[in-house]
Amino acid sequence: MNDPETILGVAAGAGDEQIRAAYLRKVREFPPDRAPAEFERIREAYEALRDPQQRSRLLLRADPDAPLVSLLETVARERRFVGPEPWLAALREP
Repeated sequence: MNDPETILGVAAGAGDEQIRAAYLRKVREFPPDRAPAEFERIREAYEALRDPQQRSRLLLRADPDAPLVSLLETVARERRFVGPEPWLAALREP
């Protein structure tokens, strides 16, 4: 399946109401009786964005079966946990 946000035409951080509105708009554009293949893609994208676990994986853009190390590599460097070293060094300074 392609990127669900792209299929529905919503931003990556879209809220539940925006996702639902985009889904309904797409269903009206591609009804199941006229475009069954396109409707199925839209339905799968909507289901993926409705499920909190799948949605969090999509936000990380990670493979669900990938090991944790590769999951951490997909997170932007500035969003990673740095560790206690910087604030410990600040406490040690007079």
